[in-house]
Amino acid sequence: MKFSLRQMQVFQRVAEFQSVSEAAKALNMTQSAASMALAQLESLLGKPLFNRHGRTMALTSWGVWLRPQVQQLLANCHTIEMGMKERDLVSGQISVGASQTPAAYLIPELICRLDRDFPQLQVRLGIENTEHVINGLLDYRFDLGMIEGHCDDERIELQRLCEDELVIVASAQHPFAQRDETSLTQLEMAHWILRERGAGTREIFDISIHEHLDQIKVHREYDHVGVIIALVKQGNYLTCLSRRSVQQAVSQGELAILNIPELDMARDFSFVWRKQEAASPIRSVIMKTANSVVAAHYQ
Repeated sequence: MKFSLRQMQVFQRVAEFQSVSEAAKALNMTQSAASMALAQLESLLGKPLFNRHGRTMALTSWGVWLRPQVQQLLANCHTIEMGMKERDLVSGQISVGASQTPAAYLIPELICRLDRDFPQLQVRLGIENTEHVINGLLDYRFDLGMIEGHCDDERIELQRLCEDELVIVASAQHPFAQRDETSLTQLEMAHWILRERGAGTREIFDISIHEHLDQIKVHREYDHVGVIIALVKQGNYLTCLSRRSVQQAVSQGELAILNIPELDMARDFSFVWRKQEAASPIRSVIMKTANSVVAAHYQ
């Protein structure tokens, strides 16, 4: 082979940081050495891998194609290195993106179990909405995602983890909370505080409600579940959230789940990752551990 693993490492880091200087820092190299390694790689491959815009480096179409191949190559090299050192193969670092509800109710115990059983594994966690988690996978900010809602992107592999349910809730003092059933007409007249667009919760709600109503009065949109719950407790609003998110407030008599027979808002929590990537021992361990957390507490 004409190219070296070091050149591939430089390419991977420049693609990640969009900067030769930042890549050099991450690899403990001088900037000139990193620039030379990248230039040699492009010369050997005979293709431009980056477009230079000042100090910013953007992948060309050739670079976009090469990136997942390099990711897998370097992951295989890590496995070989750990195996030869007789170390646990489940080691190193993985970046996980999680949407809010699984982040709040599954991720904490998942990470505790991983820390206990695989102490050499470091999990970096980012909490974003479903759309941003998927985008984070596609731009390589995340290696694995846990989402609430749908993903139809053909570049993404999806595996169901467990079922969740969305419910409509109001303050316990809201007039609708005193009724055995809430009608669709009443929902149409109500003022709503909802998750932001791009959130899995919002997507499922919009699909379900617009099967019956053309328009509702969305008063506010927020990206933080705790803020929405606090506002609904104190105001004359309705919202739609995971049953898990509101269960404590319902049990304490602060919120009430409304009975709306026409609405069925079951959904799944799912793992997602880039489709073209080969099997990963780290990914497999995380998914297996998450299934054990779900089996112990949520089924």
